[in-house]
Amino acid sequence: MNDAFKALADPTRRQILVLLKERDMSAGEIADHFAMTKPSISHHLNSLKHAHLIVDQRQGQNIIYSLNTTVIQEALGWFLNMIQKDK
Repeated sequence: MNDAFKALADPTRRQILVLLKERDMSAGEIADHFAMTKPSISHHLNSLKHAHLIVDQRQGQNIIYSLNTTVIQEALGWFLNMIQKDK
């Protein structure tokens, strides 16, 4: 869970998750939405993969990224549970 929250702390990674919420994308399609180098995007994708927030699947010569909704739901559930405990 710590890796997920660490990954979510970065605004670029959060924006990548927003993009992937709309549809699955290749790294190149994701990079087209940012003014940064492709290696920088790759670093962010690796951080999200390490945190299990996204998954990748090879389709021919492309790697397609998608949300791992299970981990996102777990993180959100944990967060909401913590808020309710504070009330």
